[in-house]
Amino acid sequence: MRCVISRGDELLATVDIHNQRRPATLERWRDPIAGGHGHNPLRPTGSPATPDLWAEATPAPPRRQAALGQPAGQAPAKTAVALPEEMAVSVVVATLDRPDDLRVCLASLAGQETRRPVEVIVVDNHPASGLTPPVVAKFPGVQLVSESRRGLSYARNAGIVHSTGAVVVMTDDDVTAPPGWLERLIAPFSRPDVMAVTGNVLPRSLETQAERLFEVYGGLGRGFQEREVNGRWFDSFRRQAVPTWTLGATANAAFRATIFDDPAIGLLDEVLGPGTPTGVGEDTYLFYRVLKAGHTFVYEPSAYVWHKHRADARALRRQLYNYSKGHVAYHLTTLLRDGDLRALIQLLVRLPRIRLGQIRGRLTGRSTYPLPLTLLEIAGNLAGPWGLLQSRRRVAREGRSAPYIPVARRSLLPAATEVGVLGVPEEGAL
Repeated sequence: MRCVISRGDELLATVDIHNQRRPATLERWRDPIAGGHGHNPLRPTGSPATPDLWAEATPAPPRRQAALGQPAGQAPAKTAVALPEEMAVSVVVATLDRPDDLRVCLASLAGQETRRPVEVIVVDNHPASGLTPPVVAKFPGVQLVSESRRGLSYARNAGIVHSTGAVVVMTDDDVTAPPGWLERLIAPFSRPDVMAVTGNVLPRSLETQAERLFEVYGGLGRGFQEREVNGRWFDSFRRQAVPTWTLGATANAAFRATIFDDPAIGLLDEVLGPGTPTGVGEDTYLFYRVLKAGHTFVYEPSAYVWHKHRADARALRRQLYNYSKGHVAYHLTTLLRDGDLRALIQLLVRLPRIRLGQIRGRLTGRSTYPLPLTLLEIAGNLAGPWGLLQSRRRVAREGRSAPYIPVARRSLLPAATEVGVLGVPEEGAL
């Protein structure tokens, strides 16, 4: 069982207990909650703990969680300046024939507590099925954009190109968000140096073995500690690749729209990501480019969402195989496109060590991660270069996404061209 500890709207930590499906009493939870992580959630912020309550909890000595062996970055600089309510936000949700999940996601977006202008854009990545339009029609004001070229990067880019907000938020169709999520996620943009923000991603359910194994694998959440990294952090890694995968995921992310018009950053790379032969990697490569350009990146754990994990073993195996392919494809992209030699250290030294460590941990009983899944990840890693080659050929055939054009410049375009901007303009139209 997993206990999510919160104080008001702020999430503090999670604690797991192995109860063998038996009832878990308050006494059973008390000690793990009090002493099982790096800080004391029973001590109210800014005030002393109640002595009787703390004495009753009898905590074990606190332990500080390791930050995945990577520099944690510094805590974000807090500011009293609020993000102006007139700043518009666009929320892009790409979907592929999951009408039930999409309906739940859109309902949570409709329930956001905010006064600012918010446009929700759903991108249908399989228009021929006809499954998505009836769902979108039930939510007044939600815009529907079609992108027939398969791939999450193509779909999200179509939504970004269509968007008009100063901040573009990305989430998945299998995500639900609590009412205060949006405002917490975009709050760091009150600082002009912040260009990207990610939030925490928690499992909506842990009922099946596949859902639990995905959390053992690492899940999508990145903990409850606020982080801030920038170009100095990017340059600080000398003997290893920049660990952009520790910064979150685009299942819960926001970006200042100006980055998509920046030649140093631009849109998501269509070669990478779900729906392509590479599997994943589009989000980590976007993070990479934001940091390489010297911008500030914030991880805000209070902006959390609930994610629907793969519920059956076959879907989980396919997901982990794609993750492993995409990890290699991402590093090869930083090597070939950006000339980042640190990718070689990751691919030739650190990644083999990680896999050997997984095997050794399972054989010695120090790990519960199944050996077949480790072997599947190794197979995915080996398939990464071929997947990247296939994906590059595919994008060469189908073309790149339309460029993002800032809203202020769209009114200056000819009417026929502006229509193209909101869809997929033909080559040369711009």
